[in-house]
Amino acid sequence: MPESAASILGWLLPALVVFGVTAIAVAMIVWGVRQARRSPRARAAAEHARAKAGATLVQLDDEVGELELEVGLSGALYGGEAPASLRRARLTAQHARDDAFEEYRAISDGSASPDEVRRVSARIGRQTGEALAIVAAARREHGAWVTANVSAAGQIDAARRRLAGLHASMGDPAALVAELSSRFAEDEWREASQSAHAALSQVAIAQRHLDAAAARAEDPSLSALPDLAAAERALRQAEADARNLEETHRLVLQAAQAVPDEIAAARTALRQASVTHEHLAAPDAERLGAELHAIAQELNDIESDAARRPTRTVDAIARLRGRLDLALGDARTAQQRLRGARTALPGTVAAARGALAQAEASVSRSHAGADARSRLLSAQRELASARQAGDPVAALDAARRALRDAEDAKALADYARLSSAR
Repeated sequence: MPESAASILGWLLPALVVFGVTAIAVAMIVWGVRQARRSPRARAAAEHARAKAGATLVQLDDEVGELELEVGLSGALYGGEAPASLRRARLTAQHARDDAFEEYRAISDGSASPDEVRRVSARIGRQTGEALAIVAAARREHGAWVTANVSAAGQIDAARRRLAGLHASMGDPAALVAELSSRFAEDEWREASQSAHAALSQVAIAQRHLDAAAARAEDPSLSALPDLAAAERALRQAEADARNLEETHRLVLQAAQAVPDEIAAARTALRQASVTHEHLAAPDAERLGAELHAIAQELNDIESDAARRPTRTVDAIARLRGRLDLALGDARTAQQRLRGARTALPGTVAAARGALAQAEASVSRSHAGADARSRLLSAQRELASARQAGDPVAALDAARRALRDAEDAKALADYARLSSAR
């Protein structure tokens, strides 16, 4: 070997060793940092940050609800339109809340890294804090105006007008429940009955607080504001319960009308699937055949009690159609998928509407956390997408996502209510 080559090698080999060891050390450091960022301690810290952001988000959601109520009330005081500062604050808070819920949902599915969870949680906390400050300033401004320009008697009169309007719009809740109970099984009208009782109870509470506020308003040494605020909260809950009663009543009757068509459409889909089954290879045909037989048997079982349990029937058929689509997989043509989506869509949308109504009632009756509320908003958004989509396949997918999100929201809200009752 020439002396110059030996000299180069003598210099190069140590350098390669140094660079190699350095590269390995750097790689180990990077790996260690990544492991530390994904360690149980890092995940626990990220979850703590997410929970803190969720609590702030719940506070903003509650404030948006209070602000919407105040905007509605102030309309009467201002002669039909709420003050501009309140309306601007409401829009700002609504946008901030909706955007924050989107981000919160994105970091709540378990796929985000701890670093991302902490970063997004910090951003949520910052954005919601800014929105809360805007809301607080607008409410202070409005409160000052009300104190200076509106008497307690005027506020009581406005609340009494709302109470009278609620009475008129509710009609006879007992009659709605009686109509359902005379035709359907108890699990079909139980939610309506609970909403009717809750609405009437909240109306009575609002009336008592308004009477107390009126008595206090006659005494200059007493403040009517606490009773007025309590009356407004009771009125708002009564309105929510009344809406849920009407929605449940409407959904049950609509389901009863839709049941025959939904069963017929499901049987047609099964017959079309049987045609596809005949053209499959033996292993796939055997698998699909067993699933078709199971679905047909469940459909028979559902049909036997369909008249007494229409919403449960529509919901069960929507799930069977989902099972059927999953069983068929890629065995159908695009035209067959399109035709199947068109026939499955109405029942799935109806099932999603029913699940959403139950979720909204559960969330309104409990101080649900951010996870329940984010899923509720997601269900509302997905159901709106299902109704607006021009493609039946995309609409069906959105309706099924809405159904799942609504069920998750209800389960989380029910758990929160049970936990708080312990």
